[in-house]
Amino acid sequence: MSSTRNINTPGNYRLEENQYQQSERYNLYKNSSYGEAYNQKLAGVGLLPGQVPWSQLSNNPVNTESFLFGINSTNLVNPSPQFVSEPKPIFYENLYQPKPIPMPLPLFIEKNRPFPCP
Repeated sequence: MSSTRNINTPGNYRLEENQYQQSERYNLYKNSSYGEAYNQKLAGVGLLPGQVPWSQLSNNPVNTESFLFGINSTNLVNPSPQFVSEPKPIFYENLYQPKPIPMPLPLFIEKNRPFPCP
């Protein structure tokens, strides 16, 4: 028996495939709200810290995480090589430049000073 519904037509198939592709593009967009920023900087003065992507702080984030979790640390047959971190330069973004804080002169305590008598 042949199908009499619209779900099996070529046009409907192309429409559903187009919806799937657009949904995938929307969810996997690199600069989405769950992805990375165009210009990645850490929060400075006047900003609250936000989400930091796992690849922003290091050039080898997978090796860093494996080292911190101790993966392959007890392998006596084929020990892991010496871990070398490859940090990325960190940049900060400030909303305003803070004014310098006035500091008092260094505290100087004299020795052998007389004790005040009442």
